[in-house]
Amino acid sequence: MTTHTVAVIGAGPDPENPSVDGYAMGYRHAEAFESDPRCELVGVADIVPENGAAFADAFELPDGAVYESAEALLAGLAPDIVTVAVPPAVHHDVVVDCARSGAVTAIHCEKPMATSWTDAQSMVQECWRRDVQLTFNRQRRFGKPFVEAKRLLDEGEIGDLRRVEITWGDFYDTGAHTIDLAGMFNDDRGAEWVLAALEYGDEDVRFGTHQENQMWAQWRYENGVYGVLSGGEGSDIADASFVLRGTGGEIRIDVDDGPMLAVSHGGERRTVDVDGETMHATGDEGDRYGSAFHDRAATEVVDALEAGREPTISGRTGLNTTEVIFGGYESVRRTGRVDFPVDVPDHPLEAMVESGRLTPSPTDE
Repeated sequence: MTTHTVAVIGAGPDPENPSVDGYAMGYRHAEAFESDPRCELVGVADIVPENGAAFADAFELPDGAVYESAEALLAGLAPDIVTVAVPPAVHHDVVVDCARSGAVTAIHCEKPMATSWTDAQSMVQECWRRDVQLTFNRQRRFGKPFVEAKRLLDEGEIGDLRRVEITWGDFYDTGAHTIDLAGMFNDDRGAEWVLAALEYGDEDVRFGTHQENQMWAQWRYENGVYGVLSGGEGSDIADASFVLRGTGGEIRIDVDDGPMLAVSHGGERRTVDVDGETMHATGDEGDRYGSAFHDRAATEVVDALEAGREPTISGRTGLNTTEVIFGGYESVRRTGRVDFPVDVPDHPLEAMVESGRLTPSPTDE
């Protein structure tokens, strides 16, 4: 059986104490690739020596497999696959350096893609130029509630899809999952425009990046299907985390005080079995962090690499989501609709905070 060597860039701090400063996703990535018998974990790089040492101890790596820089790791190990779990602001530089090194054949990176639309595009382009497979860890695509919802859509259970309503999470961090899933339900089509508004009065910084407190966004895909997201206060406009509305019925995911997946036709609702899985995990003991979903994402990375096909979580399809995100923040800055393709060089929310246009009050520690 073919063996692919895998190295992690960005171990992170103690995985037993996750926080908005760091979820130690490098551990999740490493566990996922180790669960695939085709892969061998061979090394780690982290700028904090203690983090690298703790990671090496957890995965029984030899002393020579621990590095303090990605450059040294690439030169010393030349792994087939690198999985990147550093903060979003550093994704671009790490991914581009890995692609340009000539040492790797695949890069798997944590989401969100980047902290600017320009950086997101550059990452995809650099990997494409060098024939390096680039994927992002949108692991919820492999959760049964979403897989079954997509199957029902494809089988015409609710007729033609008309609108995807999202009422879970924020726009940037969680949105990297939810907007991605909306795109998956619509066969990964691109959007035509986005219109958005937000509230940011209380400081919320996650992984070094500002997050709004409340967000409303609407976008339209090329085939006329709409996406709508309501995050924060006001997100109770629907009775589920996702509502997929079609010409002949509705699909609900994570129904309020109800089933995880249900189909409605008129006044009748039918529950769909998803083997106890939620939007976040399988429900099995020990799957607190959705390890099974990460395992499935890693399997897709290796399957696509060996088959020479585009992965379902590719960087190219990830751009569809990222364009909606940065286009949405740009819509807030312009106070108007943003038509695609987007032309936004920075992170509009960060820029509005830095300029003083948005002045969130710091939270007490």
